Amino acid sequence: MPRPKAQTAALMASVDDVEAQFYEALQRADIERLMSVWSDDDEVVCVHPGGPRVVGHAAIRATFEAIFANGSIPARPEKSRRVESAGCAVHNLLERVDIITADGPQTAWVIATNVYLKTVQGWRLVAHHASPGSSRELPEIVEAPTMLH
Repeated sequence: MPRPKAQTAALMASVDDVEAQFYEALQRADIERLMSVWSDDDEVVCVHPGGPRVVGHAAIRATFEAIFANGSIPARPEKSRRVESAGCAVHNLLERVDIITADGPQTAWVIATNVYLKTVQGWRLVAHHASPGSSRELPEIVEAPTMLH
């Protein structure tokens, strides 16, 4: 059964455009826009921080609907690392989530990996994996290790 899409991600948009649409949809709790950036492939996968692996368009939609029932997610992507080719892109980034609590403003950090494939509809998200994180990063290793295993 085809999935209804009230609003679709821009055809042939760049990977950066699709990623921007994903985060804008999170910030606005816009389920239609959020789901429009996902591939129609039945094997799409999403892992929310501390949660199980969720597979399939309908299951991913259900998890985001449950999350959005409590409001939007004010996540902003920062410190992106990218590996891109003609048909696949992997973005690893920090998500900065600023929230207001009874104790005042708080910032939470999430480490996320977004995987995009170029489809006939343009770039689409096929995997989003998010884990609790921090804003600290380990220094990069400048020298290659002498032993790989």
